[in-house]
Amino acid sequence: MDLSFEHPGEYLFVRRVGADTVTIVDRDFHRSLLLTPEQVVEDWAVTDASQLSADDVATFVALAPELVLLGTGERQVFPPAAFMAGLLKKGIGVEAMTNGSAARTYSLLAGEGRKVLAAFILPAG
Repeated sequence: MDLSFEHPGEYLFVRRVGADTVTIVDRDFHRSLLLTPEQVVEDWAVTDASQLSADDVATFVALAPELVLLGTGERQVFPPAAFMAGLLKKGIGVEAMTNGSAARTYSLLAGEGRKVLAAFILPAG
């Protein structure tokens, strides 16, 4: 699904989301990644939402978001409660959704200048 044809502003934007790829600006990513308006963290080791734990919270906190959009693939999957609670205890909101929904929501919030982090989980391989 194409999301944007033109550069929408001064932030990294999602152009396209597929079953096993996310395109940021003009670059395709085939492995899970973390995206903020300023940077892409490549090769995030998570390939399934069930892998997330409270130990992963520090990775997100280091990027200083106010909200995490957890894209769990083509279907919405909720991560373990310990992961969600860990972010909420740090004052960081978190929403689990499909990758397409995460991309659209990220684009809206990044365009407003919000401190948003989109975590896209892509299948292994």
